[in-house]
Amino acid sequence: MVKRLYEKIMAMNLKEIESYIKEALPDAVVEIQDLAGDGNHYSATVISSQFSGKTKIQQHKMVYNSLKGKMGNELHALAIKTKEQ
Repeated sequence: MVKRLYEKIMAMNLKEIESYIKEALPDAVVEIQDLAGDGNHYSATVISSQFSGKTKIQQHKMVYNSLKGKMGNELHALAIKTKEQ
């Protein structure tokens, strides 16, 4: 029961994640998948023209920064794939 309560308090849903990313990268095409069905382990594919000329590390940092500190708190795990548009 404690675990389920913790998951409800800490979990983010797909639409919230997408909203944060699109707020920071308005032209982004975002696809989010719940990998484990638990609301805590996600995969995000993000395609944006703002990634042009940036390294993969810089692109991933842009996505992590868009989450405004939620990574490691409300959002437990996020695998990121980025592509230039």
